[in-house]
Amino acid sequence: MENRIASALRRRIGLGCWAIGGAFEDLGRPAGWGDVDDAESLRALAAGLEMGVQLLDTANIYGAGHSERLVGQAVRGRREDVVICTKFGILCDEQAKKTTGLIETADDIRASCEDSLRRLQTDYIDILLFHVSDFPLEKAPMVQECLERLADEGKLRGYGWSTPDPERAALFARGAHCVGFEFPENVLEDDAAMIGLCAGPGLSAICRTPLAMGLLTGKYNSETQFKPGDLRGKGGAPWMTYYHDGKPDEEMLGRLAAIREILTSDGRTLAQGCLCWVLGRGAHTIPIPGFRSEKQVRENVSALEHGPLTKAQMEEIEAILRG
Repeated sequence: MENRIASALRRRIGLGCWAIGGAFEDLGRPAGWGDVDDAESLRALAAGLEMGVQLLDTANIYGAGHSERLVGQAVRGRREDVVICTKFGILCDEQAKKTTGLIETADDIRASCEDSLRRLQTDYIDILLFHVSDFPLEKAPMVQECLERLADEGKLRGYGWSTPDPERAALFARGAHCVGFEFPENVLEDDAAMIGLCAGPGLSAICRTPLAMGLLTGKYNSETQFKPGDLRGKGGAPWMTYYHDGKPDEEMLGRLAAIREILTSDGRTLAQGCLCWVLGRGAHTIPIPGFRSEKQVRENVSALEHGPLTKAQMEEIEAILRG
């Protein structure tokens, strides 16, 4: 079956549920998005579901389990209408709100799966993604074998890998229950290799950071100051590429300005234009913009009303960025 996830969705967009998880630490650094309002998060999730969104993307570590619990609350009574994608691989302490290491054995994987099922209040996971992007390739078969067993047992319906590495993705792609991969994909960070790999039979591309952690919305500039506990602020994660010392990357802002007119044509907001660019990368691409409010969800999901950018618009943007 072609593009199993995308073809199963009524609306080809998901909700990225990292930010609503709240504060937690990874390797001693803030890994959340600051303070959250659970009531607003639940209103936002309800709005997305009301607008026809089915795919909710979360992970065991987002808020050290808090995001999964909110998702479970939001889908109560409508589980069969929702596609839940969660992740495993990084261990965490729910009480201490911090990560504690990586999985090492099949028992670790199984225990993590069971913990996610408990927090999500469900007896199956639609898509379970391996969250360790650079896990040693020689150890990956053990992970995949465990995922296949969990699928055979009905604990999950499909799996994949959250990784931008085509070699690792290709290994998983051979599995009977592999449905796709998650990786960064946005108008300033195009991963043609992974987009191409996911165009294969039965695979979909779950495109995270389609708005580059908010940078592509146009809301932030050199005067921006993020609140304490926000991983985009000062002292944030060392892998952060969109923000430096709490400020948006100046080069990225310049490139965005160069294509802004195209993205906002035809009545689109800047955020909607960036999401429509992702939709234009192929019928198998599914953007999962993050959110912290109902307003953000409604704006992002409404991008679908405009449809993908045209081939001419995609080519014009490519020519400008390449030049």
